[in-house]
Amino acid sequence: MPNLNLPALDPSDVAERRGSGYPEPYRSRMGERIKRRLGDACGLTKFGVNLVSLAPGGQSFLRHWHTLEDEFVYVLSGELVLVTNGGEQVLTAGMCAGYPGGSRDAHHMINRSDAVATYLEVGNRIAGDNGFYPDDDLLWIEREDGRHAAHKDGRAY
Repeated sequence: MPNLNLPALDPSDVAERRGSGYPEPYRSRMGERIKRRLGDACGLTKFGVNLVSLAPGGQSFLRHWHTLEDEFVYVLSGELVLVTNGGEQVLTAGMCAGYPGGSRDAHHMINRSDAVATYLEVGNRIAGDNGFYPDDDLLWIEREDGRHAAHKDGRAY
């Protein structure tokens, strides 16, 4: 690939972030997940764009929904199982899904195949957004000093 200068970039030049920011016991449930924060690398501040590789057995996130944030995913390669309040659907390359903020449709994707799946995830960045996890004793709360993981009763992890 040729050398590129911003605003263009080669995604392979963006640092990999492995693992999850969840506290235990949830972190270890995510499996092998690699993110490249493309939006941050381009200097975007109003929305994020991540290139994600999810190994077999990995999860995108715990099943969750946001109070304000819209989310969108586009599958580039492989096969993922989308799990929402309505059940499960298989997504393959070229398919996408969107989650409007405040819809309470908890969602995540699981790689149940035997190959790595790759997708783009896009989300807006709205102050005051909170994330809720109906299947787990977890929620993310935004406070003045940043986002924090907490138990559903409000105790910090």
